[in-house]
Amino acid sequence: MKPHPREEMTFVLVKPDGVRRGLVGEVIRRIEQTGLKIIALEMYTPSREEIDKHYPKDEAWITRLGHKTLSTYEKYGLDPMEEMGKNKAEEIGPDVRGWLVDYMSSGPVVKMVVAGVHAVDMVRKLAGNTQPALAEMGTIRGDYSVDSAASANTDKRAIHNLIHASETAEEAKHEIDHWGMKKKLHSYKRVEEDLMI
Repeated sequence: MKPHPREEMTFVLVKPDGVRRGLVGEVIRRIEQTGLKIIALEMYTPSREEIDKHYPKDEAWITRLGHKTLSTYEKYGLDPMEEMGKNKAEEIGPDVRGWLVDYMSSGPVVKMVVAGVHAVDMVRKLAGNTQPALAEMGTIRGDYSVDSAASANTDKRAIHNLIHASETAEEAKHEIDHWGMKKKLHSYKRVEEDLMI
């Protein structure tokens, strides 16, 4: 039997820039304000190896990073050969992945598991576009960051976009397991839970 939709879980990381800027409480407030509940929470300093395992290593995903970078260069009139010394997505992707690993292992993060109706989609909606410069006002990234892919690529670093949120229920399941949160889950009922659904 499938679990009730309100039991859907997702994984959220407040990234090093979010922690350093003191936005952990704001992220939690926004998640809880919607009626979702935090069922696991921990501050943690990840190793490079853990971050390396967090991000996919398959060629298609890495090449997709390269294509996103090339699209950014094209949009802002930047020459990838001038910026990076290469212009093929499959060659640029590994560099971008490396910047992500550097960024995510640069300081503590806050790991959390969030549960509720359509938790995966709801948290992604709260987070906003992964490029803060394109994120709608009212989202976490839209309200608290102005970083862009063009700026990050020019600086040869990852985009500072405050939080990570799982894209799918399958990804959430994998990330909850990968980050050791399975044994830290708590079960409780929020007082307004029956009224909000």
